[in-house]
Amino acid sequence: MSATSTANGLEMVKDLQERAARALPAERVEDAGGWWLRHAPGCSWWVGTVLPHGHAESAGLARRVAEAEEFYAARGLVPRFQISPGACPTELDAVLAGRGYLRQSPMSLRTAPTAQVLRRARAAAGTLRVRLDGHPTRAWFEAWHAVHGHGDPRSERDLLDRVERPSAYACALLGDDVLAVGRAVADTGWAGVFGMATLPEARGRGAARQVLAALADWAGAHGADRMYLQVERDNAPALRLYDRTGFSELCGYHYRAAE
Repeated sequence: MSATSTANGLEMVKDLQERAARALPAERVEDAGGWWLRHAPGCSWWVGTVLPHGHAESAGLARRVAEAEEFYAARGLVPRFQISPGACPTELDAVLAGRGYLRQSPMSLRTAPTAQVLRRARAAAGTLRVRLDGHPTRAWFEAWHAVHGHGDPRSERDLLDRVERPSAYACALLGDDVLAVGRAVADTGWAGVFGMATLPEARGRGAARQVLAALADWAGAHGADRMYLQVERDNAPALRLYDRTGFSELCGYHYRAAE
């Protein structure tokens, strides 16, 4: 791979992670010299992590980290940093490790052409009905929260209300019963996929694939010819779905959390 293509790939990582942050908007975001210090009370912890995307000289990294620590200490929170290649200073991971921060939650950032996702997802789709809404319905939110909710339901719902970009909320239905959900957010030619959740009793019926097909169809209609998503590296069922629908890994990333 050439130096130019490598640089472009690393810049893409930064851009996609910032799109994801806009699709999962914290209640408060403070720009500290390009580092996004995010506070999201009542929401899943990763919504409130530091995005250390601004340039920082090696000699100044410890000071920048200390400033972030002060931001979170003032709110009674444990600081966590999102560490993505190309999106943060190269030495930051080692600096945090030296300060006792633990590495956790290995993740995969994946991308795919929208048309490919639509084609592959539709090829093996089932016969469930899929409904799309521009805002989260009560049924959508309850299904998502039953699978993924980690915080205060009101705070998690408020987070969705803060999303400013065009969004689609998909429900796979059997009759009037929601079996699976997911959402997509369109942002400058890309559509991010979030909130994919299938109720335990409905797994293995192709519901998630139909949700993904509906979101890809919506993304293409909204000028997003590329899609991205973030998935835990130990989530084998999700990885199989995304492999089969054409998502390939752009990079791995992880978090560092203070003890």
